[in-house]
Amino acid sequence: MAAILHALQQELNELPSQERRIAEVILQSPSDIPGWTINHLAQQSGTSAATVTRFCKSFHFKGFPDFKMKLAAELSHSTNETAYQDIVAGNPLSKIVEAIEANHIASIADTTRLLDLGRLEHAVQLLCHARRIDLYGVATSSIVTQDFYQKLVRIGKSCTAFSDSHMQITSASSLGEGDVAMAVSYSGETPETIDALHCAKHAGASTISLTSYGNNKLAAVSDIPLFTSSLEEGMRRGDMASRIALLHVVDILFTGMVSADFDRFIPKLEQSYHNVQSYRVQHNGGA
Repeated sequence: MAAILHALQQELNELPSQERRIAEVILQSPSDIPGWTINHLAQQSGTSAATVTRFCKSFHFKGFPDFKMKLAAELSHSTNETAYQDIVAGNPLSKIVEAIEANHIASIADTTRLLDLGRLEHAVQLLCHARRIDLYGVATSSIVTQDFYQKLVRIGKSCTAFSDSHMQITSASSLGEGDVAMAVSYSGETPETIDALHCAKHAGASTISLTSYGNNKLAAVSDIPLFTSSLEEGMRRGDMASRIALLHVVDILFTGMVSADFDRFIPKLEQSYHNVQSYRVQHNGGA
């Protein structure tokens, strides 16, 4: 199932009654939707064009044309893809290697189709010019924020990654205009991370969220919501494909920053590399 349709299915029972009717019509005939007008969808769902627009924006689309375009793109790819593969008892190692490769490739491809280039560009510009950057994430998400932290430090950005909820709030409280807080949570429902980003926003900082696609609380709090694929299900996957998807977006943001301000960041990146290499040679013979 396409990530957009999966998100609609997951959120169906939580939607207001009119928006639920729109989602039900879409789920019943997803391949027909790209050819419909907004008025036709409103008529089929017994709602109005304004309600359809509100429904699309609640799922972070610019409007119905944007929704149709992204749904069509997903549907054109999903017919040729296999489902994510879960852990199976007694699987030979060769099958495990194939399954993990397929899951990671699918996660990256699904995520790429969900990316909004306008939001990405805005996020890159904010991060490039930020006076200070706070990164918030707990559990598996903290691994992602630590990865981004190490990248940003290498290009000279003033940045800290916090996994402790008290320190997240403490640091967020001291942010202000010109600072950026970015919060990572695959579910988008981690209370500590939501509280920290809300605090940073209240303090005057610009806010970015990175979550799985859907109508979640963290995305709603942020100025710039970024999304990954939401297709990884089941408790036995150990946050594997989802972690890869989150890291994929982090790599895009970092590469976008360096490309956007090449003359400022590349010398710092090269200097940090040479300094680390010299340290390794000096202290452990290059091991």
